[in-house]
Amino acid sequence: MKSLLRVALFLSVTAAATGCGKKSSEGDPAAAPPPPTTAQPAAPTPTAPAPTPPPAPAAPTTPDKAQVAALFKPLPANFDDAAAPPSDAMVALGQQLYFDTRLSKNQDVSCNTCHALDKFGVDGLATSKGHKGQLGTRNSPTVLNAAGHFAQFWDGRAATIEEQAKGPVLNPVEMAMLDDAHVVAVLKSIPDYAAAFGKAFPGQPDAVTFDNMAKAIGAFERKLATPGPFDKYLAGDEAALSDDAKHGLAVFMASGCTGCHTGPLLGGTMYMKTGLTAPYADTTDTGRFAVTKVETDKFMFKVPSLRNVAKTAPYFHDGKIADLPAAIREMGKLQLGKTFTDDEVKWIGAFLDSLTGEVPAALVTAPKLPKSGPKTPKPDPS
Repeated sequence: MKSLLRVALFLSVTAAATGCGKKSSEGDPAAAPPPPTTAQPAAPTPTAPAPTPPPAPAAPTTPDKAQVAALFKPLPANFDDAAAPPSDAMVALGQQLYFDTRLSKNQDVSCNTCHALDKFGVDGLATSKGHKGQLGTRNSPTVLNAAGHFAQFWDGRAATIEEQAKGPVLNPVEMAMLDDAHVVAVLKSIPDYAAAFGKAFPGQPDAVTFDNMAKAIGAFERKLATPGPFDKYLAGDEAALSDDAKHGLAVFMASGCTGCHTGPLLGGTMYMKTGLTAPYADTTDTGRFAVTKVETDKFMFKVPSLRNVAKTAPYFHDGKIADLPAAIREMGKLQLGKTFTDDEVKWIGAFLDSLTGEVPAALVTAPKLPKSGPKTPKPDPS
């Protein structure tokens, strides 16, 4: 019996000792497997605030007088050839011819049709209407001050205003006369023209010629100079320009516009590529390349004068820029790589407005034309 008790006691102690030596994993956080860990985002690296860019330098509020004097000159009273100034008789004949629609096939188009002197020498159309309502491909530039340009037409294909005067008369899209002989026949059929040509070109046995017609028109157009407020300013009259116009002149000079627009005409002295820093939207017209076939002349056009530019919309060689603010912005983008602010556009516009001049009323008014004779051809709409 005592032996059984000893065995039982031994088993009991052994079991107790075994239970004490084994730790249970249930309810014991130290023994539980560690939970999966999630990577925490790294704290952002502190950065200093971006520095404020320095303000753009303000344009000068007034133009530098020395630079103005170096870049610009007043308009002359006219563009006559000093060595051979035209007579009053030649100018008067030229004025008649300028307004005479009988120099066109259907007798409904004159020089003044596309270059209306009461509209600052333009017709206000993108491209002008000619014979049978046909449209030209280029904008008709103003005739005012054109005699002072170094070349004529957008592509410079005529050297002088006299040479230019012949072109539209024979162009089938414009005045559509058959040839120069037909033009002379029409002029000779108008009795009073014979006497007028004789006075304008004395000493010539046969004064009624196609060349003399062009010379007379040129003599008239050489009188179409239009000095304005800017010329008074150049002469020392500070009050001739508003503060906005003076600021605009300063911006105009500081922006690089004077790379092309200088001298008495503020242009008309060189060719320049349209789209120098950015391509022009319509590259259909290749400009002077059509005349010379020289690759480097592609998109080169004569730089227009800015005289009266505020009155001669629409703009550019194709007449696709409708108004002056748009033209200023477009020129900044295309030629200077610059975006003008609204204020700069306003100021430059004020300066350009100071280039608006006047033509003497006697030259703008249509003169009395000689009557047709019995052999004068009738209008031909064909």
